Amino acid sequence: MSVITPYQHYLDNAILGADPEQLTLMLYNSVIKFIGQALHAVEKKDVAATHNAIVRAQDIVSHLAATLKEGYTVSAGLLELYHYLGRRLVEANIHKDTTALTEVLGIAEELRDTWFQAMQQARREKP
Repeated sequence: MSVITPYQHYLDNAILGADPEQLTLMLYNSVIKFIGQALHAVEKKDVAATHNAIVRAQDIVSHLAATLKEGYTVSAGLLELYHYLGRRLVEANIHKDTTALTEVLGIAEELRDTWFQAMQQARREKP
């Protein structure tokens, strides 16, 4: 039987209470976190931790791709970008390649920052 920590309870409530825009921001932040963990694990030559962190990042990128709304021009571009990130993460996992991880990290940070700015703009424009 697992014990739910106060932190896990907080996370569960944050996720359940978040709107779709906030959830997307959380997903971008999680990709960034897991890539950071993978970079640290590569540095320590911890193959298992590297693999686990990269797989978690891949899962999130796959989820982001699967939940895109079709019919928008930006969706097609994001889908291609998510597929590219997924391929780079696979390459990074196979070769324990920090260059690929750093590239994906930079793109994920840009996506997160752009998404956050769009959220702020949308909130300012709401009546």
